[in-house]
Amino acid sequence: MDHLSFIQSKVVLDRSELGNMLAIWNFKNQKIVFTNGCFDIIHRGHVEYLAKAASHGDQLIIGLNTDASVKRLKGLARPVQDENTRALVLASFSFVSKVVLFDEDTPYELIKLIQPDILVKGGDYKPADIVGYDIVTGRGGAVVSIELVEGQSTSNIIERMSI
Repeated sequence: MDHLSFIQSKVVLDRSELGNMLAIWNFKNQKIVFTNGCFDIIHRGHVEYLAKAASHGDQLIIGLNTDASVKRLKGLARPVQDENTRALVLASFSFVSKVVLFDEDTPYELIKLIQPDILVKGGDYKPADIVGYDIVTGRGGAVVSIELVEGQSTSNIIERMSI
């Protein structure tokens, strides 16, 4: 088996690729979980968060902010790693089904396209404040907040490196 090609195939380059896969998963009554983020420097907090998110369903799709989106949200010094690197690292996790880049400041349009059964964000968000809450709950899905691992954040890592 060519492991690298398999990992690369999990990164969605064209959103039209999602249609067939979503149709198959829905036909099989598989629960689709969606989460999103910048995932700039992967750390223990990310791993635990994503593993817990994946446990809420059968297929985990990650919406990944593009480099331009990260710069708008986090400042010109970010991201530390480019979008292709971040996507490949995320896709390498066995519990990740697909990684889809989005250039907008929020994943709202992507959530509308995917129509996930479960929407997951970190515990620093109240479920009703999570982007896409209306879409997911409107079709009977659930919105879940997962507690973050204390002291684990990309900003903390960058800060420690600057000392």
